[in-house]
This record gives sequence, C-alpha cells and structure tokens, in this order.
Amino acid sequence: MSNAAQPQSAHRQPVPGPGLDADAVRAAYRRWASVYDMLFGGVSSIGRRRAVAEVNRLQGNRVLEVGVGTGLALPHYTEQKRIVGIDLSAEMLARAHERVRSEGLDNVEALHEMDAEATGFPDASFDIAVAMFVASVVPNPRLLLAEMRRVVRPGGHILFVNHFAAERGPRWWLERAMAPASRALGWHPDFAMEALLGSDAATCASVEKTVSVPPFGIFTLMQLAN
Repeated sequence: MSNAAQPQSAHRQPVPGPGLDADAVRAAYRRWASVYDMLFGGVSSIGRRRAVAEVNRLQGNRVLEVGVGTGLALPHYTEQKRIVGIDLSAEMLARAHERVRSEGLDNVEALHEMDAEATGFPDASFDIAVAMFVASVVPNPRLLLAEMRRVVRPGGHILFVNHFAAERGPRWWLERAMAPASRALGWHPDFAMEALLGSDAATCASVEKTVSVPPFGIFTLMQLAN
C-alpha cells in the first residue's frame, strides 16, 4: 500500500456514517445538473484525466464508470476501452447522453440510471471499475466498494478519485464546519478514507497505490487490485 499510510492526529475526525440517502443524492444532483460542468468541471478535471489515463494504461477493455455524471471523463478514454457508465441522477445522465451523441463517442456502449451499491450486473462483468468523486456521495461507501469488487473480474482493477478529509490544519476545520451541509451539497466534506476501506487488513493490502492530485492535493487517486 504505497503512500497510503495516514499520519495520526489529535484532530482525527470520526468516520461519517450513512447520511445521504438515494433521494437526497438525486435531489442534490437535480439542482447541480445544469451548472455542474461550469462549477465543478474545472476543479475536478485533473483528477478525472489522471484516473482515465491510469485506466487507459491497464490491461482489459471492459470498463465500468461508476457515477458517470454528465460524462466529463468519457472523451478521454482510448477507443479500445469499451465503457459502460452508471449514475443515480437522470438529469446528469441526460447530459452524458448528449455528450456521447455530440462527440461521437462510439466506445461508450451504454449509460444506465442505476444504484452504484446494487447494480444488477453479473459477477465479473468488467476488467476495470472507476469511481470519480463518488465515494463521498453514496449512502454506504463500503457497499459501493463491495459492489465494485463483485462486478470486476479477479485480477482486475478498481480506481477511485475522491476528496478525503484532512487530519489536521486549516482544511480540517473547514471540512468539519461544512459537514452539517452534507445533504444540501450532495457529498460529505469530512469524508475519511476509513469510511471507504474500513479497517480490514485484506482490503487495505489490496491498495496498490495512492497519489495526491491537484489542485492543492485536495484529491487522491487510489488504485486497488481485485
């Protein structure tokens, strides 16, 4: 687990539990859909490009993008990768469909309105699953990880790009101050890595690498072996 050890801190925050139910997520992204690209596309662009670049380097062409949103990452996959995208928000998916059509993204095989914690895909359907800025949105992050493990074949890969809460300093205070607004924001500002990985030794050992991603290192790219 390279670069993944986290420093201990007296300010270590509790792991946020389930608090964003599916209806809250749908409502939040119904509000954000029309302005999402303008407000968040720029700040998230480096993380998305880094994640897709990593996917493009990995073996296997069957790719599941969890939380595809408006499809901001879709144009950056190589033509060899065959992409299936899922999202809980119909409004965000409508924009993704339009992006696929307008940019002629023939390697995008399907876009589904689907719960990331219970997709319905058969076991081992994909070589790679990637979730960009999704782990702190779903009601139960560990169910998300378990579902991604289920639908990715043994020997495949799982990737996350996400904001994980700081353990000290000014950012810790800001994230804690923003935490009560989680439902309105549609994500947990104080989302801790343990909320996704838990404390299971086997899960932690499957983390192949973690990389800090600009701007200001507020995002992390994490790759796990399945």
